[in-house]
Amino acid sequence: RRRAATAVALVTTAALGFSVLPRAFASAQPSSGAPLRVLTLNMLFGHADPGAVMDLVRRLRPDVLSAQELTPGMVEELDAAGLKDVMSHRVLQTAWSASGSGTFSRYPLTPLENLFRPIGHNMPAAVLNVPGAGDIEIVNVHPFPPLGSQVHEWSAAFASFPAASPDRLRIFAGDFNASLDHAAMRRFISRGYADSADLAGQGLVPTWPVNNRIPPVITIDHVVVDQRIGVREVSVHTVPGTDHRAVFADLSLPSN
Repeated sequence: RRRAATAVALVTTAALGFSVLPRAFASAQPSSGAPLRVLTLNMLFGHADPGAVMDLVRRLRPDVLSAQELTPGMVEELDAAGLKDVMSHRVLQTAWSASGSGTFSRYPLTPLENLFRPIGHNMPAAVLNVPGAGDIEIVNVHPFPPLGSQVHEWSAAFASFPAASPDRLRIFAGDFNASLDHAAMRRFISRGYADSADLAGQGLVPTWPVNNRIPPVITIDHVVVDQRIGVREVSVHTVPGTDHRAVFADLSLPSN
């Protein structure tokens, strides 16, 4: 009944739609560099179905699995399901809480200390030796959610992440507890990085929450890459037992 208010609302809605619509269209350039396949999944306090996780690993054949909310028991279950046979290299900081994290790999991993000051849950960093590309830094990301007093720590976590380096390629994979609509996330990415799903035209596919009555409404799980890294494909997958969807990124690394 108020035409002026309706007009403003429509213009605002259209402007917002146009601002996020590019995320649904691929903009990545084809690349023929060394391949690297990255899978990330929040395990929900170690409750993700280990058999379903292994089915995903066997089907997608990731070189790296970045796991958040990873408990010691979940590691045992995953290894019993076959993970130790395909990803024997790992850097683990497990916990019987949401703070546990771990990075598993087909390729040799070396823990990387003092890259940045983790603020939030455990966020192990490692150096990954990839055939044909050399050493790549990979960071397992899981800041606190921006709730109540944790907002300050959440914002500080993004500010603590290092900017891209001309001397080393770097990948961040995990539960960022942030979408591309958060200013803190955009500021971080602007320091020499890109969101792989955004480049692949999958930036609007929501990752949380799933496996309950509420459909997924927000994209907070990401694989963020150095701008020099190519993105071939990104896909999102539902895993029973966890409220997050897995994000898979098929990447192309510049040859060394």
